[in-house]
Amino acid sequence: MKLQALDHVNIITSDLSGSAAFYRDLLGLDIRPAPPPLKAEWALWLYDNAGRAVVHLNHIDMPKTVQRDLSGPKTGVLHHVAFACEGYEEMLSDLEIREADFQVNELPAIGLKQVFIEDPNGVLLELNFRS
Repeated sequence: MKLQALDHVNIITSDLSGSAAFYRDLLGLDIRPAPPPLKAEWALWLYDNAGRAVVHLNHIDMPKTVQRDLSGPKTGVLHHVAFACEGYEEMLSDLEIREADFQVNELPAIGLKQVFIEDPNGVLLELNFRS
């Protein structure tokens, strides 16, 4: 077996619509109801421009196949989730207009610019822009 790529990230939230709007507005993802048997009031999937559901949002009250302790305010041992992006200057401009709290990092040796920002649930996102 060989890993092909990161498939999706699943985020548990108490604010399903607010979290979906955050990802739609920040990353331009398309919000759609999760497929049956999941219910739209419990789960939304967010799709990238290639039609992949890269972010799955589940309401904290949704019944779960695998139960976990979700009492922590941050993502526990998971440090961050990284996305390959384009439009670095546009992203910076958008974040400044929103007065968002974010950090940038540059690794010129490999042509990489990064933006770090937390989602409404405390999940740290790493947005990677390669030249």
